[in-house]
Amino acid sequence: MIQPGANGVNGLPGALPALAADVPGTTAAAATATLPAKASATQVGRAVFWSFIGIRRSAGHENDIARITPLQAIVAGLIGAALFVTSLVILVKFLTAK
Repeated sequence: MIQPGANGVNGLPGALPALAADVPGTTAAAATATLPAKASATQVGRAVFWSFIGIRRSAGHENDIARITPLQAIVAGLIGAALFVTSLVILVKFLTAK
């Protein structure tokens, strides 16, 4: 028999697990204390750079997943792509100039 809250939200198998703040006796401050800090702009830029090249250590990848938010990754990726395209345009103009 499934007990309410045993396997996740509403006790449904495969449902999302209850948040730490929903557990009796756990405060919201304690629940957020276990989350890693957000990555700095330098850390996000470094992760995006290595992603463009395609080289990344497993430990570094796990650290990035824990610290970098999807919004940070998207913004950094767009900035990185814009810089890459701009540098290619400048390189082509320089090489084809008479």
